Amino acid sequence: MSKILVIGAGGVGTVVVHKLAQNPDVFTQIMLASRTKPKCDAIADDVKKRYGVTVETAQVDADKVPDLVALFKKFQPKLVINVALPYQDLTIMDACLETDVNYLDTANYEPKDEARFEYSWQWAYQDKFKKAGLTAILGCGFDPGVTSVFTAYAAKHHFDEIHCLDIVDCNAGDHHHAFATNFNPEINIREITQEGKYYENGEWKIIDALTVHQPVHYPNIGEKESYLLYHEELESLVKNFPALKRARFWMTFGQEYLTHLRVIQNIGMARIDEIDYNGQKIVPIQFLKAVLPNPQDLGANYTGWTSIGCRISGVKDGQSKTYYIYNNCSHQAAYKETSTQGVSYTTGVPAMTGAYMFLIGQWGGAGVFNVEEFNPDPFLEKLAMSGLPWHQIIDGDLEF
Repeated sequence: MSKILVIGAGGVGTVVVHKLAQNPDVFTQIMLASRTKPKCDAIADDVKKRYGVTVETAQVDADKVPDLVALFKKFQPKLVINVALPYQDLTIMDACLETDVNYLDTANYEPKDEARFEYSWQWAYQDKFKKAGLTAILGCGFDPGVTSVFTAYAAKHHFDEIHCLDIVDCNAGDHHHAFATNFNPEINIREITQEGKYYENGEWKIIDALTVHQPVHYPNIGEKESYLLYHEELESLVKNFPALKRARFWMTFGQEYLTHLRVIQNIGMARIDEIDYNGQKIVPIQFLKAVLPNPQDLGANYTGWTSIGCRISGVKDGQSKTYYIYNNCSHQAAYKETSTQGVSYTTGVPAMTGAYMFLIGQWGGAGVFNVEEFNPDPFLEKLAMSGLPWHQIIDGDLEF
């Protein structure tokens, strides 16, 4: 049916390509591109052995619009799936506009020189994509992504108004390293060390990083200490569900992880500015990334589960109601299928699912969209069929 170009050959890109190859009736031609072509070749070889599907590969510098444009013109994809770095969202969107290609990503833009992420930069492309008759789908991973679709599904089927939303993200797995991050260390550390933020009664409340926390019970996992963070989907969900009175995001961290994180910050290794080292300019957090375990290599020894979902309260037919919708994912099952760990798997499967929705005509339109603006039902049906089944608890105790 269509050519698909995936940019980014990390753990998430690996999962995306595996899942595209599992749906050859829709994704008829696949290309994987990144700065390092041998990484793409290794993924393509594995996919060929598992499914008999040929994946083309290419080298591209996603920081450079002319390089991207040249590749897009050569391959002529219907859709680009961007699972590269968040810094590169805008260059890839620019290249899509120049070559009449549709766009999908899993994380919103953030500048290299500032640990801040928000949708304003990408929402500013609305008129350009609308005028070009192209679709840009933002935040189609798990969180953001599935959590936003979960919210839309709840609003469609269970509530007249949603008043309180708590997104809860637990990784109860063990990778058997003293310290490692489950996705790009540079992005991960920048994300969790910036100030926390949540929405309440019409305004955003700011807190110091990782200062608000409480135990949360996760299904089939148990109680885990969960920390209030700011996460990008809150921004779009508050906009698209204006009845919300409170919206928060919680994530679990073990004490050993937090201890290592404090040391990294205290000794300056979390800095994102350049320093001079023996006459060379280096960014400490980028050096740290080079010496930490590669998230793509964690899967072989990873045990345990992730659990991510939305705890929602509001009203239906004039009555108060609570609703919990979630997915639990096994790290070991993810590795068996795709040679990656569960965090990559839970991001990559939704990216493929969003692309699938676009190509079969269930999602689309001219302009820039967050995923909660589309029909949630076919997406969640395909998601469950693709390895991420979801569950719901109606009128249970949400503990908040």
